[in-house]
Amino acid sequence: MTSFLESKIQQFRHITTPFYYYDMALLSNTLQRLKYESDKYNFTIHYALKANANSEILQLIQRYGFGADCVSGNEVSKALDTGFEADKIVFAGVGKSDAEINTALKNKIHAFNCESIQELEVINEFAANMLMKAPVALRLNPNVSANTHKYITTGLEENKFGINQWELETIVERLKQLKNIELIGLHFHIGSQITDLSAYKSLCLKINEFQAWFLQRHIALPHLNVGGGLGIDYHQPDQNAIVDFGAYFKVFHDFLEVLPGQTIHFELGRSVVANCGSLISKVLYIKNGINTNFMILDAGMTELIRPALYQAYHKIEKLTNTEEKSKRYDVVGPICESSDCFGKALYLPTSYRGDLIAIRSTGAYGEVMSSNYNLREKVKAYYSHELL
Repeated sequence: MTSFLESKIQQFRHITTPFYYYDMALLSNTLQRLKYESDKYNFTIHYALKANANSEILQLIQRYGFGADCVSGNEVSKALDTGFEADKIVFAGVGKSDAEINTALKNKIHAFNCESIQELEVINEFAANMLMKAPVALRLNPNVSANTHKYITTGLEENKFGINQWELETIVERLKQLKNIELIGLHFHIGSQITDLSAYKSLCLKINEFQAWFLQRHIALPHLNVGGGLGIDYHQPDQNAIVDFGAYFKVFHDFLEVLPGQTIHFELGRSVVANCGSLISKVLYIKNGINTNFMILDAGMTELIRPALYQAYHKIEKLTNTEEKSKRYDVVGPICESSDCFGKALYLPTSYRGDLIAIRSTGAYGEVMSSNYNLREKVKAYYSHELL
């Protein structure tokens, strides 16, 4: 039994499964480490709401003084509602709607991360209607590989995100005509679940090239947003519960050529919240087959879609009857889809109907991506401070 969850088993037995469980003490420790390591270099942190928009989690994060990275108008509104300061909110996204742009303008956010000429023109028009200037950072496509899953790679020319280098000259000329746009910076984001820090070194070197290009045109920008995407250890969530923020930030300190007075911004999500969350489920049935045994849970892809969508790995632990002899299982959910599978050929203690199962590291892209498919009810979240 894991030290992370063993003290909670008796409380878990009396809670209707499935449910999300958040270790708020671990989240607090993670936030303290993040703040300590980022403050060494005066880096600015924006938490990426798309990783987890649970209100209690957001309220704790904003207490540490971090900003918010949003990718929809509703995320901007949720950030404001949970206490994030408007001038610490950045708004990214390749397809911002008219209503979303107006919401962000009215609330005077820190910056729009813009991804096309047409988007710049639309923001300029709406800002003019409000007699204001819109602060904008250009999201540039550095064509740097993140060495991660193709669905969460965002920095290559084949991806839909960002402005390509060959468009820059045209955009700089167009910006001279957009009187209600204030260009304040550059924005980059190469992907997610990045564990090879050399990808960030490559990003830094590419950013330096972009900076030089702008300086040659006498454009010095006060703001660099280098994105996020730092990965976690899904295989050992207890041993490596908090990622090495120090090593991560040191790469940017060592290789990014920062101009005097320039602020460096990060957008971190998964690395902040993933390991504080677990999806707790119950075994409904054990279905024995010739080639495999199916462990059928009451949680499914409606509660955690990452394995079905990305073939992502999450550590699966049995919390009850752990002394039983190991047996091989395909751990699946009840959804009417063959892709509703959390893991194949896993060796777990022999399991029975009613056993409790924990699917780890679901604090990021778990609850926030849940759905009502098959008309299932959204499940509840519980917090460590509630289960003392």
